[in-house]
This record gives sequence, C-alpha cells and structure tokens, in this order.
Amino acid sequence: MARPDVATKMFGLDVVGNPQGPYLARLFGSREIALGAATLLARGTTRRNLVLAGIGVDLADAATGVMGVRDKTVSVRTGAMLVAPAVGAVLSGLTGLRSRR
Repeated sequence: MARPDVATKMFGLDVVGNPQGPYLARLFGSREIALGAATLLARGTTRRNLVLAGIGVDLADAATGVMGVRDKTVSVRTGAMLVAPAVGAVLSGLTGLRSRR
C-alpha cells in the first residue's frame, strides 16, 4: 500500500498508461491486510471460514488473471505474474487447512 507503483510495475502493469493502477493496487492491498488480520485474530471455525474466504478471493484473483490474458487486456507474461501468486496463495491456504485437522 505504501508503494503501489512498485507493486504494479512488479506485476507488469502499465502505470503510465493506466494512472489508476496505484489506486487499484491500494484497494487490493487494503483488502488483503484486512482479511489477513481478521484471520490471524480469529479462532476455531471462524478462522477456518476466513481461510476459506481467502482461498475464494485468491481463486477469483487467479481467474481474473486468466481472463485478462484471454481478452488481451494483459500480456501472457503479466497474466502469469498475476496468476502465479494467486495460485500459490490458494495452495498455501489449502495446506494450512489440512495441517489443522
């Protein structure tokens, strides 16, 4: 959230051509911080449900990256940069759920 220009460039997004990019990066950043903090503070079933919500959000992020490549709003390289961390987050969430059983 502090340096959205760095985040958007890291993901291969065009900050110059889309000056709203940093704003969108902050939106996503604030969502991730809120969901992560709520998950860490929660216990029991509530925590499990928040992890599931996080997995759902990350799946949606991955799908958005795939759709961006398909509709050519992002390059294949940028799409991969968007999808890879989302898939990693999904796998991490699933691993966390399995280890809690």
